Amino acid sequence: MFIGREYEINALNKLYSKEEFQFIVMYGRRRVGKTTLLSEFCNNKPAIFFVAEEYNSSLSLRNFSKQILEYFKMTDYISTFESWEKAFMFLAKESEDKQLILVVDEFPYLVQSNNTLPSLLQNLIDHYLKKTKLFIVVCGSSMSFMEKEVLSYKSPLFGRRTAQMLIEPFDFYNSSKFFPKYSFNERVMTYGIIGGIPQYLEKFNEKNTIEDNIKQELLDKSSYLYEEPKNLLKQELREPAVYNSIIEAIANGYTKINEISTKIGEPKDKCSKYLSSLIDLHIVSKETPIMEKENSRKSIYKLNDNLFKFYYNFIFSNKSLIEQHMGDFLYEKKIEPQIPKYLGEIFEKVCIDFMNYQNRNGDLPFIYTNIGRWWGNNPKTKKQEEIDIVAIDDTMILFGECKWRNEKLDMDVVNSLIKKSEINVFEKFQKKFYSFFSKSGFTDSVKDYSNNNKNILLFGPEELIGD
Repeated sequence: MFIGREYEINALNKLYSKEEFQFIVMYGRRRVGKTTLLSEFCNNKPAIFFVAEEYNSSLSLRNFSKQILEYFKMTDYISTFESWEKAFMFLAKESEDKQLILVVDEFPYLVQSNNTLPSLLQNLIDHYLKKTKLFIVVCGSSMSFMEKEVLSYKSPLFGRRTAQMLIEPFDFYNSSKFFPKYSFNERVMTYGIIGGIPQYLEKFNEKNTIEDNIKQELLDKSSYLYEEPKNLLKQELREPAVYNSIIEAIANGYTKINEISTKIGEPKDKCSKYLSSLIDLHIVSKETPIMEKENSRKSIYKLNDNLFKFYYNFIFSNKSLIEQHMGDFLYEKKIEPQIPKYLGEIFEKVCIDFMNYQNRNGDLPFIYTNIGRWWGNNPKTKKQEEIDIVAIDDTMILFGECKWRNEKLDMDVVNSLIKKSEINVFEKFQKKFYSFFSKSGFTDSVKDYSNNNKNILLFGPEELIGD
């Protein structure tokens, strides 16, 4: 069953409806669902779908030719094209008057086998292909390659693309579509464990409890997900040991560059280089307090991928227990007691996803242009303060507090956030609004306060579940 990706499918179909040459660059990390998306788009359309492998240029050309010739039922007359140029010229001729989709999946493999391909494609697009109805999609999982060798201004293909698509992991709401029978709490927990990668989501069985899914799919050494984070790093990066150390440090709360450097015993400049590679893979991101400059000293690093976050929190340092078939012990003694605390940060991301949906639908008091978190010094109290959500436009601001607790949110939380909003950095905003998110609902006093104050918004599980 195909789930989500409505925007991407609609965008591809709009381009297809133009009935003219298209050169689309699609990229995204491994397992994110690019091939499934393109297969869905190509369904019932004239399409050649070629998946490149790590072969030399000669064998790659032979396989590419075979895919084309089989589509046109010409294998009895010719076995392969003499060159890449002749293969593409054949496609140009066949698509002069009728549309034809050509998907080249794992495009980086082709370029690695023949580094002249980008220049060849550039020349063909400029002189022949742009006059046809050929609909080319080049797709790749190597994020850095696609950004630097295909999309950057240094690439021969720069300026030739007619569209580009970064395929990102699902947010909480699209991830939840895999588990319609789960409760809100179960969906948050599932999202916190495996994140928004479709191939990971498919590994969890909705008929099982979350506990059983964790034990079967993560705490069993024969399971697919058990080695997945390490395998992904090995595929993409050299020196995985250093990357493992950095990711584990971030997962355990060492989020500033000097903290990471001290924790793993490596120089800051080396850590920065390795962090840049993890950012290119979208496994790590650099976060700055909202309204601060990107190079602020307050910036921290965080893990984007929830499977990596869960793995390096609970599994990486406890692998010896799993190797001894002690997954039940690991879950009961080391994982289950820490789950509530772990899900607190996950819940903040769920709330931001909810806010973004509300913002797009115009269901908030104003349309914000930026959203994030804030942390910094409170001059009045001389203490460091944190605010879970801050959304702004030019004149208005919305503050948010997220509570993943087994107790109703009370007025002390409301009053605390209002006091934080009085910090001088927020003085320039003419109107202030407050949103409160609670796993367990709200006390009557908070509900009464909200009813009497239009600038107070309350969101519990009933609103957040999104069904």
